[in-house]
Amino acid sequence: MKFEVNNLIWIREPEKYSISEDKIEIITKPNTDLWQRTYYHFRNDNAPVLQLETEEKYFSFIVKTEFESKHRFDQCGVVVYLDSENWLKGSIEYENEDFQHLGSVVTNMGYSDWATTAIKADIKSMWYRLSRRENDFCIECSQDGENFSQMRVCHLWKADDKIKFGIYACSPENSSFKATFTNMKMLECQWLAHDGQQPDKE
Repeated sequence: MKFEVNNLIWIREPEKYSISEDKIEIITKPNTDLWQRTYYHFRNDNAPVLQLETEEKYFSFIVKTEFESKHRFDQCGVVVYLDSENWLKGSIEYENEDFQHLGSVVTNMGYSDWATTAIKADIKSMWYRLSRRENDFCIECSQDGENFSQMRVCHLWKADDKIKFGIYACSPENSSFKATFTNMKMLECQWLAHDGQQPDKE
């Protein structure tokens, strides 16, 4: 499978963006986000998402992100968006001049969680590798595009067969910034089968 920009499909096409063979730029609109219910007791489902559709059960997708984020919660990264209540995303969310949140959100059946670690606020570029093994997914990050570290392993209950995956960018508060995506490519699944403890016998 090859990452073909001509096959990308918008969910909520933004007002300002550009797409070429080797680069995608999105200018975020204020008050856009992806979040469902948990803790904050509100639901936001209006961020622009650009995805490919596939029935491939095993693959890895790599992308480099560069961002001019400057306001709380500005974010861009990788996404698997099935519908408003079932999706995952991995990104850096700007917090303040001191730090940002490198993390991920997994949403199943309309409830989101958020797992993060703090990183320096002056980091303005990050690579991501999103891998699928059937209904299970792994999100990894890298600052050099070569050495990836695991951010999250998770399950999407609705990711049975055909899925959509790709990129997103948004500004949950009153902000706007440019997110740039390059070096997008598909690989055979780089997330190897588990070779440790054997599954429980039924």
